[in-house]
Amino acid sequence: MRVSLPAGIAIGLAALFSLFHLVLALASLPRVSDIGPVLACMALYAAASAVAIFLPGRTLPVWAACFSLATALVMPVIEAPVIDLGSASTSTTWWVAAVGTLMTVLSVRGRRAFAWVGVGFLAVFVVAWAGPGPALSSLGVVGSLSWVAIATGFAVAMDRATRVTRDFVRAEQETADWQAAQDAHVFERQFRLSQTTRMALPMLERVIETGGDLTPDERDECLHLEQAIRDEIRGRSLLSDDVRDEVMRLRRRGATVQLHDDGGLDDLEIDDLRRVHARIAEALRQAREADNVIVRTVAEGSDAAVSVVGLRLDTAASESAALGTGLDDEDDEDEDEDDSVVVWLEIPRHETLDQR
Repeated sequence: MRVSLPAGIAIGLAALFSLFHLVLALASLPRVSDIGPVLACMALYAAASAVAIFLPGRTLPVWAACFSLATALVMPVIEAPVIDLGSASTSTTWWVAAVGTLMTVLSVRGRRAFAWVGVGFLAVFVVAWAGPGPALSSLGVVGSLSWVAIATGFAVAMDRATRVTRDFVRAEQETADWQAAQDAHVFERQFRLSQTTRMALPMLERVIETGGDLTPDERDECLHLEQAIRDEIRGRSLLSDDVRDEVMRLRRRGATVQLHDDGGLDDLEIDDLRRVHARIAEALRQAREADNVIVRTVAEGSDAAVSVVGLRLDTAASESAALGTGLDDEDDEDEDEDDSVVVWLEIPRHETLDQR
């Protein structure tokens, strides 16, 4: 956020002041000894003012500031020799106020050093040309210095206000992010608690009713529920209602099912995530004859999102085969291990045209 005056008002005021000085310059033409230098200064001043006022951007480019400063240095040197100091008036010394206005614009546009160099040279030149008395009383040097000083103070105050406002905006954004994170944590806890309650409450009520005297089947179901609760922690991005149902069917049949969420699905869009869940559920249906099923996310950057492996082996051998070890032994051993693979599937991260 930037604290500033409306651009239209600032530009309009600066343009009106600059135009006013040009009108004074036109009025001074009959009172000078040579109008050539006056016309040259008018053209130079008009060009420098147009660049300084209308050039886009908050801070004036260096080349534009140098052009304006050069104009401020040249105008007094060109104008002063054609003016009769004894009959000097507001119109004939228009360039004093004009340089002050141009330097004020530079100060507001973020080039305060250039502005002070220009107005400082103006003050020294006028004092040397006209003397301290007229320079400080009637020629407008004090007014030019005052306007640049006011513009400098205003610009410094606006910069400070902008920094403070930016700090407040940043703090507000950080507070909003922190609050959103806290809300997300609360929602996640509530969701996991409700999910766990929904799964375990019937069995807990059964434990209370029987005083803990459960049948062997009920004890097995308690183990399955405990594994399902662990799935909600270790493999939550892999789970949908269909996946939960298929995992429970496999476990009740006696298979070992492992779900490992390593964060590989965090970047997927909702449609891709639903497609992956549907493919996982279908792969688990195909693994009904497997003794060990491993579902694992794949790290980001891979074309695959999830790998599903189902093996008809004991647990230790299944894990060894899933990792790809022992596959280069003798031909008869390779044939046995190939027969043990029930499902070996990699689900792509994004749907291809062929799959559509």
